[in-house]
Amino acid sequence: QVQLVESGGGLVQAGGSLRLSCAASGNIFGINFMGWYRQAPGKQRELVAGITSSDNTNYADSVKGRFSISRDNAKNTVYLRMNSLKPEDTAVYYCNVLKGGSRYWGQGTQVTVSS
Repeated sequence: QVQLVESGGGLVQAGGSLRLSCAASGNIFGINFMGWYRQAPGKQRELVAGITSSDNTNYADSVKGRFSISRDNAKNTVYLRMNSLKPEDTAVYYCNVLKGGSRYWGQGTQVTVSS
């Protein structure tokens, strides 16, 4: 089992920045993907950004150039730096880890961007 603890959400004005953190613990050996998803009210959960064990990254088109994902292997933590935030970025953000054939989710952290 892998446990994920997220932090860093909150309320910010449009144009502002936030950094989300997700610390993984438990049976973390063999994690090959860490990422962030988000879900806005009435919408499907979508992938925002992901990073593989080889440090390959991918981003949703809507956040390219504004968001940056990184990982600290020593701390088993993945970060999502979010700049130039827009009201449409408002959502619950979920940390996600892929280990073998199993997917694990964090509890979610609310990000609210006011206009």
